[in-house]
Amino acid sequence: MKKLAKIIGAAVLFAGLATSAYAEKLRLGTEGAYPPFNYVTSEGKIEGFDIDIGLELCKRIGAECEVVAQDWDGIIPGLLADKYDFIIASMFITNERKKQVNFTDPYYKAAMTHVVAKESGITEFTNDALKGMAIGAQSGTTQADYALAMYPDADIRLYPTQDEANLDMASGRIDVMVGDMLPLLDFVEKTEDGKCCKIAGEPITDPEFVGDGVGIALRKEDTDLQARLNKALAEIRADGTYKAINDKYFTIDIYTMK
Repeated sequence: MKKLAKIIGAAVLFAGLATSAYAEKLRLGTEGAYPPFNYVTSEGKIEGFDIDIGLELCKRIGAECEVVAQDWDGIIPGLLADKYDFIIASMFITNERKKQVNFTDPYYKAAMTHVVAKESGITEFTNDALKGMAIGAQSGTTQADYALAMYPDADIRLYPTQDEANLDMASGRIDVMVGDMLPLLDFVEKTEDGKCCKIAGEPITDPEFVGDGVGIALRKEDTDLQARLNKALAEIRADGTYKAINDKYFTIDIYTMK
């Protein structure tokens, strides 16, 4: 009997080790240059709201996730090339992107805004009012699409990262910046460089540019993973985990923008 018990115990232990050894491993793709959503710390670690949400979702679906950084311009090609398994990088859900990838349900709402120098006097955001002015945005984003579409007579300057656009805004090399509202609020309210500037005009909520909110992007064939992430997202909204992560970074609930 003791011998049988030992055999059973060994089998259970082996099964546990096997489960741990063969746990699902996934790769989470993000940019790492979009604070407070995703950024690289001084220790070289990628952190931020997107990362906290992504890793919590991984835990809920029983996966071990590795975080992979990718420049924004190549982030969807990287997913399609199997460099990572899903993207959580504050990506707007737009019809154009849905031609290439699938999205989960939104994990926060989307809005864009303008930033100007505090002393600029710019209050009107029309093509005529901004004619000839230098307008900055991050390349490959819906904010860049908006600037190019709405201000054809302006000098549109596109930057590889939002941080580079912010630096040119702070140094006075551009007159106006168009970007995602929450990171730009963070920029003007919490950073030394951002003291130069202020949010201006009405929030930009045109669905043509901000889409249906911000979602996690996946390859078209990964419908099972999409469903599991949606279920996990609903769970963390319901049990308060989402709010706890949200409150680390923001003073409003960015899922509802209230």
